[in-house]
Amino acid sequence: MSVERGLTAFAGFMVLLSVALTYYAHPYFVWLTVFVGANLFQQSFTGFCPASMLMHKLGLKTERELAAQN
Repeated sequence: MSVERGLTAFAGFMVLLSVALTYYAHPYFVWLTVFVGANLFQQSFTGFCPASMLMHKLGLKTERELAAQN
């Protein structure tokens, strides 16, 4: 799995988790959804994402690194 795919999976999981928490626990968990969306939006312009940096440090490779291996 690449960093890019891992980031997409992580963001999707966080959105689903926040929706479930908003429904079952407390309405203010909707702010977690807002935070995830805002982080994805700013990452599309700046390229900075703490989650992708963490995934890279944990050993996941970027699409570019995986393509260079072949």
